Amino acid sequence: MVDLSVDIGGLIIKTPVMTASGTCGYGEELVDFMNIPDLGALVVKGTTLEPRQGNDYPRMTETASGLLNSIGLQNKGVHYFHDELYPRIEHLNDHIIVNVSGSRIEDYVSVCEILSDLTKCTAVEVNISCPNIKEGGIAFGTSCSEAAKVTKEVRKVWKKHMMVKLSPNVTHIAEIAKAVEDEGADSVSLVNTFLAMAIDAQSRKPILSTITGGLSGPAIKPIALNMVWQVYQAVKIPVIGMGGIMNAKDAIEFILAGATAIQVGTATFIDPASCIKVIRGIEEYCNEQGVKNVRELIGGLII
Repeated sequence: MVDLSVDIGGLIIKTPVMTASGTCGYGEELVDFMNIPDLGALVVKGTTLEPRQGNDYPRMTETASGLLNSIGLQNKGVHYFHDELYPRIEHLNDHIIVNVSGSRIEDYVSVCEILSDLTKCTAVEVNISCPNIKEGGIAFGTSCSEAAKVTKEVRKVWKKHMMVKLSPNVTHIAEIAKAVEDEGADSVSLVNTFLAMAIDAQSRKPILSTITGGLSGPAIKPIALNMVWQVYQAVKIPVIGMGGIMNAKDAIEFILAGATAIQVGTATFIDPASCIKVIRGIEEYCNEQGVKNVRELIGGLII
C-alpha cells in the first residue's frame, strides 16, 4: 500500500489530488461519476461577497489543446453559499476549500469572515487574479504590493489554512509568491489561466463577448510546470500545482517539479471521473517505482 497523504502547511489531506475551482461547481455535479470523499480536497467555484451574473454569452470556446473561458465569476454570493449550498455539500469531503474573489480588499476580508464558522471549510483559496477596481482595474496578482496587501488583510480574519492562487500573467511569478508568503500565506496554488483570445476569421470578430479570456488545458502545461518549479525554489510554503493536468503522468510531473498537491480542472469537462483516475495512476506509478510515500516525490526532479 502506498501512502498518498500529504501535508499542506498543517492541512493533512488523504491524497494530493483536488478539484480546480470553477470546473466542478460545488461538487454535486460530480457525485454520479466518482466518490468525492476519495479526493484530497474539494475546491469549489469562485465565491464573491455579492451575487454576480457573470459575463455575456458566448463566454467559452475550445482552442487548440485548450479551453478559453470568460465566465466572470458567476455565483449567488457568499451568503447563499453559507446558508444554502454548504449544508448540501459538507458531507462530500472533510476538506472543502472555497475560492474567494473580490474587487476590493474589503470584499476578500468580508467573504472570509462569513465563511469562518463553517467546520468543513478548512481552507480558502484567495484568488488574486481579480481586478482591483480601486486601483483602476489592475489585477491584485500582478503586483507584489497588491498581492501582499490582500494576503495581509485576509490573514487578520482567517485563522485556518490560507492558500493564495497566483496569476501567471506576470513577469516574475516567484516574486509574487514570496510576497504572499511573507504576509502569512500557508500555501500557494498556481497557475490560474493565461490571458488569451480567439477570433472567428469568417466574421472577423472575437469569439468571446469579452474579447479576451483565460486559457486552460494541455496547451498551458509546460509553462505552468516551469512556473511551479520556479516558485518551489523561491518559497518555503507548500505549492499546489495546476495547469493542463489531464492524467496521472501530468500530475507526477508537477509533483516532481515541487508541487505538494495538484488540482485537476479542464480534464473534468472531458472525463468527469478524471480526478479519481489521476489518484489511481499516481498510486500505480508509486508501486512501479517502489515509492512507499508520495511525499518522497515532491521536488524530486533530478537535474
